[in-house]
Amino acid sequence: MPTQAGRVLSSLTVRGRCVVAAAATLLLVGALLGERPLVQLAVFTLALPLLSAVAVARQRFRISARRTVTPPRVPRGETADVVLELTNSDTRTGGLWLLTEQLPADLGSSPRFLVERLAPGARTALSYRVHGARRGRHVLGPLRLRLVDPFGLVERSAVGADSAPLLVVPRVRPLGTDGPAGGHGGGGEGSRRTIAVHGEDDVSIREYRQGDDLRKVHWRATARTGELMVRLEERPWRAQATLLVDTRARAHVVAPRVRTADAVRIGPAGDDAPPVDSLEWVVEAAASIGTELGRRGAALRAVTDTGELVPASGRGRLGAEDLLDRLAAIGPSRHSGLGVGVEQVCRAAGDGPVVCLLGAVGPDDVVELIRSRTGPTTDLAILTDIESWVAPAPGRGRRMSTASRGALAAAREDAATLLRTAGWRVAVARADRTVAEVWAELGGPLQAETTTVAELHGTRA
Repeated sequence: MPTQAGRVLSSLTVRGRCVVAAAATLLLVGALLGERPLVQLAVFTLALPLLSAVAVARQRFRISARRTVTPPRVPRGETADVVLELTNSDTRTGGLWLLTEQLPADLGSSPRFLVERLAPGARTALSYRVHGARRGRHVLGPLRLRLVDPFGLVERSAVGADSAPLLVVPRVRPLGTDGPAGGHGGGGEGSRRTIAVHGEDDVSIREYRQGDDLRKVHWRATARTGELMVRLEERPWRAQATLLVDTRARAHVVAPRVRTADAVRIGPAGDDAPPVDSLEWVVEAAASIGTELGRRGAALRAVTDTGELVPASGRGRLGAEDLLDRLAAIGPSRHSGLGVGVEQVCRAAGDGPVVCLLGAVGPDDVVELIRSRTGPTTDLAILTDIESWVAPAPGRGRRMSTASRGALAAAREDAATLLRTAGWRVAVARADRTVAEVWAELGGPLQAETTTVAELHGTRA
């Protein structure tokens, strides 16, 4: 009996509890005053929620739900339409059903529906739209059903076991024709500028270092500068390319899962869906660059600081869709260094060029990377100015001290100097720069550097 009473009380709505409280008060007043009509009215009022609870308890609901998501995978910032088809699988006509489709906060508010007296075997279609505000693998559902009496005094609820997936992939940004990949993947004027195998004007050069092949000496540049200079051969992107994506949490400014009301929106002018943080920028850059290189025929491989991203088949090259699907599930990692990623690059890259998309780094982070890439290929590195994703206005959004900003900037400049000294092309990503702008900068001339690791440490000392 106590169980039944507790079950009735737990099924009461706010309105039902108010009715019970009012009836109990009326009963007490009627008993104290000896007013029989008040007592009768109180008893009737108390009986109403009880009778409603019995009526609702007798109702059964057996619902089958099927979701159709169009499209099943969307770029971040885009929308998908969902059709929820319900079927009354019971032999009785349904009552008043209040339905709530449970959604992750990243997809928007949970839609609610009202379905009344659905006949046995009958179907009804409900539709809603979700906004893929955050990259990742999301689940639509399950459906939460509430059965209420006509007076709104009692309700029962149940949660279904059905759901549907929605994949929100990184946005692929257009890169234009000014990047290292050139204007045409198969050769021609657009690709000559960076492939650098067709003539003297196409050759990138740097100072000779011990161990360089003397057959690569560039005599014209040597005569002009008075220093022994060697050619840097930039391998055609149509052969093989490897992406290294830095996902370390310590190397990024990561936005909270739930955006606060005072969150500052930072991004390039005219971008209606800018990356919410530095990690998202890096992931979208990897998606955009990888898609472009794949379109030009490159055999693409991608690694992170936690390991290699492999296609669904578990082997072979990454196709465009495989790359986006794998990048969709990437989150901030707990790794402190890039050791695992560098090791994977050594295994995967071979003679092909490497594109490194790095967060906040210093000289110590890039030394092993430089040592692992000793061939003639010109590799590329994008270093991220994570400070630019921190709101400059005090008291709003994320904050960073002036000292921290200065230390990060100095470490980044030292790392860039080391990379350029080793013959890498380097560009810096900021919140107000597009992927296309940074990619185009990588297509510019190499900057000569002669600083060593020891000199950098000596300068800081």
